Amino acid sequence: MDEIRLGEVESRFVEMIWEREPIGSGELVNLCEKELSWKKSTTYTVLRRLCQRGILQNCNAVVTSLIKKEEYMAIQSEQVLEDAFEGSLPRFVAAFMSRKKLSRKQIDEIQKLIDDYKE
Repeated sequence: MDEIRLGEVESRFVEMIWEREPIGSGELVNLCEKELSWKKSTTYTVLRRLCQRGILQNCNAVVTSLIKKEEYMAIQSEQVLEDAFEGSLPRFVAAFMSRKKLSRKQIDEIQKLIDDYKE
């Protein structure tokens, strides 16, 4: 999949949609006015751009996401891995663990993920 990046404001906008979808475009305008202090035209401009990028859709005045939050987070995680660690998951884990100690519960959860992947 192509790289998908959202700026800080775009992320807040899409997060509001993920939390409420499907959401009527009128309701979204009101929400953006309240939460982001946006005018109606700003909301529709950002919505149109994100629809053109294939992230959202606006059909019959109902806004939904084309990319779910979990998928977006997975894409972002993969991109961080590529950009910062040359695609190496072990290098990422080593860097993370060098600054933060994992709890027994976290270790067990990671081990379970690995074990499930092996099967």
